[in-house]
Formats: sequence, C-alpha cells, structure tokens
Amino acid sequence: MLVGIVGKPNVGKSTFFSALTMSTAQVASYPFTTIEANRGVGHVRGPCPHTALGSSCSPNNSLCEGGTRFVPIELLDVAGLVPDAHSGKGLGNKFLDDLRQAHAFIHVVDASGGTDFEGNPVGAGSHDPALDVSFLEREISYWIFGILGKDFNKIARQSKLAGKKFERLLQEKLTGLSITEAQILSAIKQSGNDNDPSLWKDDELLSFCQVLQKVSKPMIIAANKADIAPPENMRKLEETGYPVVPTSAEFELALRRAAKGGLVAYTPGASSFDMPEESKLNESQRKALDKMADWLKGAGSTGVQPVLEKVVFDVLDLIIVYPVEDETKWMDKQGRILPDAYLMPRGSNARDLAFKVHTDLGDNFIRAIDGRTHMAVGHDHILKENDVVKIVARV
Repeated sequence: MLVGIVGKPNVGKSTFFSALTMSTAQVASYPFTTIEANRGVGHVRGPCPHTALGSSCSPNNSLCEGGTRFVPIELLDVAGLVPDAHSGKGLGNKFLDDLRQAHAFIHVVDASGGTDFEGNPVGAGSHDPALDVSFLEREISYWIFGILGKDFNKIARQSKLAGKKFERLLQEKLTGLSITEAQILSAIKQSGNDNDPSLWKDDELLSFCQVLQKVSKPMIIAANKADIAPPENMRKLEETGYPVVPTSAEFELALRRAAKGGLVAYTPGASSFDMPEESKLNESQRKALDKMADWLKGAGSTGVQPVLEKVVFDVLDLIIVYPVEDETKWMDKQGRILPDAYLMPRGSNARDLAFKVHTDLGDNFIRAIDGRTHMAVGHDHILKENDVVKIVARV
C-alpha cells in the first residue's frame, strides 16, 4: 500500500512527511526543496486483539503499544507540482512519474493562502487554496490523457473489431499506474460518454480521464497551516467535495521530536501532551509548547495522524485482519502471538487473505477458521475488522 503526499511547492509537504515518518526530509521556505522523492513509513492505528486474549502479543510486521496496533503504510513525498506540470513545467514529469504506483493521495494545501501557484510566499490570505485543488486535478487528468495519447483510438478500434473487452485493453495500457479494470469500467459509466469509445472526441476522452483520476487515485485534503488559516479558506476547501482535515504539520513534527527527546509525553494523534515536572525546557521552548497546547484544545489534534488514518480507513476503506497458525492461542509456528497485521479492502474474503499472506496458501486453500468463534468458514467468508483467522491449505 502506497500513499502519495502531493501538492504545490512550499506548502509543508516535507514537514508533513517528516512528522508522519520521523524520516529526515529537507525542509525550507522556498520552492522545489524536494527534488528526489522521499520514501518512508507511517502507521495507522487499531485496537490489538491481544487485549481480548489476555496475553501479550509478539508483533512482527507492525508495532503494538498499550493495546494499540500500529500498522505500517508506505509514504511517498514527491517534488512540488506547479501549473502545466503535465507538459514538463517545473519538475512536473518527475512528479507525475513518481506517483504512478500510489493508491491514494494526501493533497497538502496551504490553507492560510500564503503561497501562490508556484509556491512563492505571498501575504497570508492572498491566494485561494481551493484553486490549488482544481489545478492538481487538472494536471493529473492531463497526465493520464497524455499517456493514453494516440493509442486510445487504436485500442478502441481493436476492442470493437476483435470483440475484446475495452477496459481490459485500456488497463494493459495503464498497467504502470496501478489502475484496475473495475476502476476503468466505473469511470466509463460515470463519465456519461457514448458507450462506443471509438466515437469519443478529445473532450470526451479528457472527461473520462478526469473521472478516472478521481476513481483510481482517490484524494483527501490536508488543510495545512490551519492554525493560521482564515475560516473562509477552510469553507472553500470543504466546497471542493473532497474530505478535508485541518492540519498543522509543523506542530506535529515539533511534538514528535520533543517526545523522542524526552521533553514531553505525546502520542501521535492525541489531543494533548504532558510535560514532566522536572522539565529540561527553556523559556522559548515552553512558550512554543504552550501555544501548541492551546491550539490542540480547540482542534482536538494536529490532524496529521488522523489524515493518514482517514485516507486508509475511509477513503480506501481498508480493515485490519490478523492471520494465525493456531486459532486457539492465536500463534504462528514460532509461538508468536498475533505476529502479523494485514490491511485488506473491506469486503475481502478468506481466500483473499490467504493470497495476501502467500500465493501458495491461496492456490491450495481448503478452508479458514475464525479465531474468535473457532468455527470453520469457506473461501467466500467475508472478513470483518479485527478478525483473527487461520488459513487451512493443502500441503
């Protein structure tokens, strides 16, 4: 699972990325600080089933702290996008190529309106942040349009003459973009174009690409610098139709670093933090933390951790499931309790989980056993959030 962090230059993308991953990414207040894409790992949270078992777990592919399981998500922070990136302006071609494999986007927007389209600082409130959303949509749509190019008519004619599924042929053309046949078929239906793609004009093809962009690369808006954003800017962003979460990446990064340094006790996504009585803080640090504490009281969190969880659990609609070898003790062959946590699309069945764990398990699937009820279930058993499942397969 790969989530791309996108947006124009100088809106706090790299700060946002660093806060989620605690990785080092170059941060500065000028455009194109990020040139090479930064890769890192963030985590989404869920209640660990070990609390119901009454025994401690032994995490392998994830983390567990205080009964909360932290499941890893790969994140990609790419170079800033500027208008006409699809035609090569700025670092546009690199930006778009880096995003090919992303399953969803977190669009970091300067909600304060303090940066223009190029990412240059302007007076706070001078720029409408909603315009950043529409221009990013446009760039990605034109990018897909450019990839299809002249081959689209050839594909449409081949489908019509040879009786081959159009969505399958188109998916082969778009195979590097992690776009599925189902997503293409959904975009065709939603576009409202003629049922015969060979009759589409350029404007109809572009319309299809615009819908495909929303279907195949779903997006959530991180309204960054929300601590200094005017209310009308937040309203404008909400009117774009995308999920919007107010964020302060700068606050989140500062709190995570302070927690790592032992200066405060802070859990990512929390609505508050604690400062030890014997604090090492100087007066300047204490004032800064007091400011963050005041903002958290009203906002509920910095928004950074909730954005990632919203894109994973709401936008992509994934659930956490735990495969085990022993359905009674919830162990694997090494005796580790609940070692692995997997993210699965809601609606996945037991065989889907078997394939997720290993191709051989999927190919040789016999049945599954529900770790909570100890009842055998078939391949079409629909998985639920926090399920513990044993896969039985032919040896």
